Amino acid sequence: MLLLPLVAAAQDSRNAYLRQFDTDGNGCVSEAEYVAYMSRGFERLDTNHDGVLEAYELPGGRGKPLTLKQWQANLRRQFHRLDRRHTGCLDAQELTAPPG
Repeated sequence: MLLLPLVAAAQDSRNAYLRQFDTDGNGCVSEAEYVAYMSRGFERLDTNHDGVLEAYELPGGRGKPLTLKQWQANLRRQFHRLDRRHTGCLDAQELTAPPG
């Protein structure tokens, strides 16, 4: 009984996270919504706004340059790993699960 409030809070936070991605409000996150939301990270890292993350812009300051197209291809692969039910749409549980 003592765990019920914790479970409810966890579900509320999952649903709140989903709503950040879910631009059409249908209760699930499409591949396009996932890629659009997660591409914001690229935009923040791309400090010179040239569409390429250079080594100095990457976390840790090292690595091969990465284009937005490559970044988004990686996001699409992540989306499909998260979409364990193969519905083409992530629910709150899938969205918050570790990629596997």
